[in-house]
Amino acid sequence: MFIITVIKLLLIALNIFPSRFTNRRIMFLIYMTNLVTHVMMDEPRFAQPIPNVTVAVGRDANLPCVVEHLGGYKVAWIHIDRQMILTIHRHVISRIPRYSITYADNTWLLHVNQAHQDDRGYYMCQVNTNPMISQVGYLQVVVPPNILDIESTPSSVAVRENQNINMTCRADGFPTPKIIWRREDGEEIAVEKKKKVLVYDGDVLPLTKVSRNEMGAYLCIATNGVPPSVSKRIILDVEFSPMIWVPNQLVGAPAGTDVTIDCHTEAHPKAIIYWVYNSVMVLPSKKYKTDYTENSYRAHMKLTIRNLQYGDFGNYRCISKNSLGETEGSIRVYEIPLPSTPSKQVTHTTVESRESNIIPSLRNDTTKSLQTDVYAMKNDLYAGGTPGSSSAGSGSSAASSSSMQTSLLPGGGTAGNSLSALSGGSKNSLAIGKSVFYTERPPNEYSGSTVSVCSLCPHFVLLLMLLLLLSK
Repeated sequence: MFIITVIKLLLIALNIFPSRFTNRRIMFLIYMTNLVTHVMMDEPRFAQPIPNVTVAVGRDANLPCVVEHLGGYKVAWIHIDRQMILTIHRHVISRIPRYSITYADNTWLLHVNQAHQDDRGYYMCQVNTNPMISQVGYLQVVVPPNILDIESTPSSVAVRENQNINMTCRADGFPTPKIIWRREDGEEIAVEKKKKVLVYDGDVLPLTKVSRNEMGAYLCIATNGVPPSVSKRIILDVEFSPMIWVPNQLVGAPAGTDVTIDCHTEAHPKAIIYWVYNSVMVLPSKKYKTDYTENSYRAHMKLTIRNLQYGDFGNYRCISKNSLGETEGSIRVYEIPLPSTPSKQVTHTTVESRESNIIPSLRNDTTKSLQTDVYAMKNDLYAGGTPGSSSAGSGSSAASSSSMQTSLLPGGGTAGNSLSALSGGSKNSLAIGKSVFYTERPPNEYSGSTVSVCSLCPHFVLLLMLLLLLSK
């Protein structure tokens, strides 16, 4: 650029003096060339542009302006957005004490201490040449996010179960912050009825038909790329009347032992929980031990009854009560007998062993006696039922027998030769409760053949006694 300017000046001089060259004219051209060169070499110029600077609010910022061949000219800094002259040469013009200027190695450095958001904008470095030369740089002041509590939901909010609620979180900063929601316990957030998400974007978190499972702490997090990010913790309380669940409504234990009964309850606001027996509140003592474990809106109630006695058996009630209602559960404690002691078991076993030794021997004797009696009955039947046995032996046995006789003819009919009835009594009759025993070899001819029953009567009586004995 400098060389082109010099050539232009020479051409202008040649046009002015187109005629022949003289020594005086040549000396004039040399002088003009030196003058132009001197002027052009001393002209101020910017060595590099002003960079754009980004700084967080409250931090320090520096804007450099590098000028070569300044000579006797002055450098000034101007805030364009405010239309404010900040410095001229080494002097600070602005009344804002946070601005200052330093110079070193052709560099004029503008210092902005503890930058404010008002300091954001364009800054001009200007040299008072004619015409004026200048260049511009931009100072960006970023602001971390800040949650506006006055425009947001309070840190604790309550809602009745199955109702709707909108939680709001507002934040400012530069650039504009982004708002996200998440649960502190890491559970999913139920939005838009059945939709569940881990993270929800937006200033307003809508919750419909809130349940007790959605109770807890929610985090509203604001971010804009400028550290640090900020969050607000909002506790959602879901209010409902107490509920009680009894695992075991019937509990048995022997007298003299300890027993523990328990109830599970859910309620919010926090409920008053206690035990009642015989319309009297149960208090901790040597007799009773109470234990309550609470976790959020859940509570576990335990009651231990020591050394159960007759008066300790009955109905125990666990009661839960809060501002929204009251409920109770009932547990019945009953007595169960103690198991038998070892000494009683030994005695009982000894008696059973003795009985087991006596009964087999009795059964063996009875069986042998029964077999003997049956054998004798067979012989009597064979002796009286043989055809043509009208010998003296047959007559003697008939004479020694009792008068009770019965017909052995089929159909119960009486033949010419019939047995005499019991006590000289009726014919064709059989005593009640008696049975007729047929032999293995019945008589070949029924007519004229009779059997004496009187000899069998003792056997029948003995047989019945044995059957009665065995049945007992």
